[in-house]
Amino acid sequence: MSNFESRRRFLKQTALSLGGLTFLGLTGCAQTAASSTAASSAASSEAAAATAAEVSIPAHPYPACEFDLDRVEQLGYESFYQNGCCYAVTNALLTELKEKVGFPYTAIPSEMFVNGKAGYGAGSLCGSLGGAAAIIGLMCSPDDASAITKELFAWYTSTNLPIYQPEIKAETPTVAKTVNCSDSVTTFMNAAGITEMSDPKRMARCGGVSGDVAKKTAELLNIHFGYMEAPAENTASSEAALADNEYIGEGEGFGGTIKVKVTVDGDKISKIEVLSHGETAGVSDPAFETIPDAIIQAQSTDVELASGASYSSQGIIDAVKDALSQAGLSL
Repeated sequence: MSNFESRRRFLKQTALSLGGLTFLGLTGCAQTAASSTAASSAASSEAAAATAAEVSIPAHPYPACEFDLDRVEQLGYESFYQNGCCYAVTNALLTELKEKVGFPYTAIPSEMFVNGKAGYGAGSLCGSLGGAAAIIGLMCSPDDASAITKELFAWYTSTNLPIYQPEIKAETPTVAKTVNCSDSVTTFMNAAGITEMSDPKRMARCGGVSGDVAKKTAELLNIHFGYMEAPAENTASSEAALADNEYIGEGEGFGGTIKVKVTVDGDKISKIEVLSHGETAGVSDPAFETIPDAIIQAQSTDVELASGASYSSQGIIDAVKDALSQAGLSL
């Protein structure tokens, strides 16, 4: 316990004990009115001192610092093996914040994020993203936090992961088309021929992804707060990969951006492929299972929304419209 904490506890306990004596004096215990008044005065003085000793909690958003990207990446990977992916990302970022900023980050235990492992135990939102979103939310205003989180999720659903592989190399890095833990892990395990979650390759993969997410989050925050420049966008490779009759479109679903690739044959839609999205697994499934096929069959974006998944349905439709507009088509 620090000297400051010891002093604060002493002052509080003293104030309470003196206050108790005052109360006893008023109820007839052996204490004179004069001593009672003195005790009351002393208690008030000590209580005031205790209050003055309290640390003021800064207003939200909390202070920022420049993150060491390589260190955050390594800490994220190593921390995964301690308590899972959500803890890994928050511990990596909080370690830097605690050392470089101090309070109030020193009052936030990384262990509170252990429950985010394995998609919060439900295979839902990837724990690494949940932890990242929490730290972003602490450091940024709500609007900025929303924008940065959206950018992080878009990166996650369009990037071959893991990138960071200090020990076991993943021969088959994969792109998770959704932000859900179950989709991300299952995609990798199927590609790698892994059947057990305890497989060292699976563990190393998720450790690497934790390091990747921690580093990307740190990078986005460094850019937001002006500690580094945003890297130049390299769109040439993605554009070169598209055929002359293929177009990328984006729309907004309930969980963020939905990205699709539309293939056209003359003035007809021949194929619609969902590249990435942040929708909730299960709830949004009817939209992804029916809307692309319905559009192709009708050769029109004027189709009925999937029941119970209207936001996701509209996001897909808007993404297809965006792609078609680039092809010069309006269906």
